[in-house]
Amino acid sequence: MKKILVLLLILAFSSALPAGAGNIYVVDYESQADLTVYVVDYESQADLCVYYVDYESQADDDALWYMVDYESQADVSIYFVDYESQADLLIYVVDYESQAGWETSNAWQGRLH
Repeated sequence: MKKILVLLLILAFSSALPAGAGNIYVVDYESQADLTVYVVDYESQADLCVYYVDYESQADDDALWYMVDYESQADVSIYFVDYESQADLLIYVVDYESQAGWETSNAWQGRLH
């Protein structure tokens, strides 16, 4: 009986945690994407400063992106557009994890993981 109770508690807590976070897949066509993204030249132009992490377990924030190989592994599929006006989200890629984060309020805030 105790083993069943412990198992139920473990399942309850593990289901409350995100399955993956910040897992990003780049699609080939805009119509396949959840989100269109444009990479700006300067941090001050960005909605979100993004840092690419090396391991999936590090992508626990909107601004920490792990690029997956398959769309089925992704939390969000994105398409990089050619013009700023076409984008849902403007990003700037930073060199350090500590620089990553939201610069402005955006409808996608909190939804990328």
